[in-house]
Amino acid sequence: MAGFRALAEQVRNPRLVAAQRRTALRKCLERFAPYGHRATWHHLCTRVGIATHDRDPDPERLVAALAELEEARTLWLAYEDEFAARRRREKFHGIRQPSAIDDWHRRTWGGCDIVPCESPQRHPAARLAVVLRRMIAAMESGRPRRDCPVCGGTRFSWLPEPSGCPASGPACRECGVLAPASVLTPDALLAAGGARGNGAFAAA
Repeated sequence: MAGFRALAEQVRNPRLVAAQRRTALRKCLERFAPYGHRATWHHLCTRVGIATHDRDPDPERLVAALAELEEARTLWLAYEDEFAARRRREKFHGIRQPSAIDDWHRRTWGGCDIVPCESPQRHPAARLAVVLRRMIAAMESGRPRRDCPVCGGTRFSWLPEPSGCPASGPACRECGVLAPASVLTPDALLAAGGARGNGAFAAA
């Protein structure tokens, strides 16, 4: 099975027809999809002006979508390396009790559903790398907040388990992101209708 880099080269390969290059980009999302596969695909298509069901898209637009995906992946891989190094240092010093960020990182390891969204068609408009950087900063701060770490919105709705989306938890009503419950204050969770989720990672 081809890895992300090999698939990325196929997306850039001018000797392949557009349909093959599109397929390669879709397969890249099986290796790295911050919003989940369908939402990340919809985001990339929206950003570069491709119809989600277009089987013969402009190759230059595919390459532009790949560039945004690679930018976010580079950021995430660097974060994973830094996280792993920190955990080794903590274990060396006898700190073995996992924190909220440890739980979040465990659930997002590998780069899929890092920032799950309410639906495949509802996600932040900013570049993927910008969204990831904001979420990482919010988690690493360790300070619960009343607003969305991605867009700053202050209205949340609690999505229950059987909602049909790939996750449950406090969903921002502005950008559609499901925030880890640990990043929000108890009153923000209560307003969202999910006080029971306080202190836990609700978006799996």
